[in-house]
Amino acid sequence: GFWGGLKYRFFSLLLRKAYKKAQETCPEMDKMIQVRLDRLSVLEREKCPVPDEAADAFALLLRETAAMQPEGAKRRVLEEMLYHLGRWIYLVDALDDLKEDSKSGSYNPLLLRYKTKNGELQPEDKARVAASLDASVRTMAAAFELADFGCWTGIIESVVYEGLYAVGGAVLQGTYQKSKRYTERQRKGRTQ
Repeated sequence: GFWGGLKYRFFSLLLRKAYKKAQETCPEMDKMIQVRLDRLSVLEREKCPVPDEAADAFALLLRETAAMQPEGAKRRVLEEMLYHLGRWIYLVDALDDLKEDSKSGSYNPLLLRYKTKNGELQPEDKARVAASLDASVRTMAAAFELADFGCWTGIIESVVYEGLYAVGGAVLQGTYQKSKRYTERQRKGRTQ
């Protein structure tokens, strides 16, 4: 609605100068991101019932950010890692939003693809989504092992081998808790 969207329009104005600077610095990336966002928007508007298709659109967007790295093996590793991270993020977010989207009628490819009861996946469908999320994490891990990330190695290793599994598992079990700050912002946004 108008009032709920007001804060986003305000922040958009604040970030406009930074966006223009980034757009001037990397015009090709700006065009690519816009193409990927447009594709994702079309899929969501058409209510695409194929979770992998919608996740792919977001994953490709994230993968393209590897273009900031010079051509070579490390760039290919980053492309693979970022693609699967983007895919994982999209699917885990859809999974996390399942109940809310089932009530509101918002687009969620998991709702369109699988049978749900009270906004929850059936156990066999939950297992399918879990296997898909795990496959993306395993692919990220395999790619990660192919490059040296210097001082970032420990952090990336922790995220890939522990963090993503922990968050994915918590979302699948329904025990994931958003930070207090995030929850408070969401609550305030709904009351405005």
